[in-house]
Amino acid sequence: MTEILTPRLVLRRWQEDDLVPLSEINGDPDVMRWIGDGSVRDLEETAEDIERWEEEWDEEGFGVFAVELLGSGELIGAVGLSVPGYLPEAVPHVEIVWRLGRQFWGQGYASEAAQATLEFALQDRGLDRVVAINRSGNDESENVIRKLGMVLEQDTTDPRYGHLLQIHGIDLTEYEA
Repeated sequence: MTEILTPRLVLRRWQEDDLVPLSEINGDPDVMRWIGDGSVRDLEETAEDIERWEEEWDEEGFGVFAVELLGSGELIGAVGLSVPGYLPEAVPHVEIVWRLGRQFWGQGYASEAAQATLEFALQDRGLDRVVAINRSGNDESENVIRKLGMVLEQDTTDPRYGHLLQIHGIDLTEYEA
């Protein structure tokens, strides 16, 4: 089983007990504001997300992790890797994604988990490049992207929803520098 420990977090595969806490995170309009069309997700849609992420683990050898606090075991969100098939400009690269419960914002958890995931992608899984796709105006995610050392490469439009998106990237040589 793939698991990553950081100073404060455990990044791991999904378990049955994760469905309800993730559904509560997905049901918060502030959390979902920048994701997809901005709609909240219910329990069934959250189960579909987890199932899709687990399938990606099985098919690609990477996926989206459940993120829990190291001390308490409380689920705080999801961080990981995904193939951004919805955006032709980003294919064939792998995207790093994150989503944390609102009560966990502003504490460095997203950056800590994303940094561990980026290292996992480039060092453990042998990917030579990772992108981050950010909706224009989402300054909090932009800050995480900057902390990862990623640079803006391209502006584009989300073909599904018409939002302005920014594609940032980093390759293995830039990461190691």
